[in-house]
Amino acid sequence: MKYTEAKEELIQAWGNLGYSWGLNKTMAQIHALLMVSPKALSTEEIMQDLSISRGNANMNIRALLDWGIIARISVAGERKEFFKSEKNVWALARQVAKERRKRELEPILKVLKEVNDVQTDGSEESKEFKKVVKELKNFAEKSDGLLETFIRSEESWFWNTVLKMMK
Repeated sequence: MKYTEAKEELIQAWGNLGYSWGLNKTMAQIHALLMVSPKALSTEEIMQDLSISRGNANMNIRALLDWGIIARISVAGERKEFFKSEKNVWALARQVAKERRKRELEPILKVLKEVNDVQTDGSEESKEFKKVVKELKNFAEKSDGLLETFIRSEESWFWNTVLKMMK
């Protein structure tokens, strides 16, 4: 397979993967393009490589900046903005976990903590509700603790711990 075909295939696959995780497909494709690019790219280069509009590029670049997985770069002598992706896969995984925790897990934990204090009226429904909420809250809190450990961990410590667990 030639480089251009392989690059296109990876960008498409990364876009599909991002979409299956609930992300915008174009956002994931821009991220993939920036990850494999040896240099920072301008919005115009991103638009050209992915055949997308300026509005689509700008909206998704802004989202990637908000996620903290790409950065805005100044290039001497250029008026355009350039963007680059985090290349360290471990740092990237930790940043994505941190953002998903903030956007997904923390809000549901807040709700679970609030509804966990519900007073049952003695009905079977309210007892079942309380039981399920307690189990969900317990699971969410353990998941949150695991994510916190992952986000704060160093790669070698994490893999050594995982390997020990598998023995």
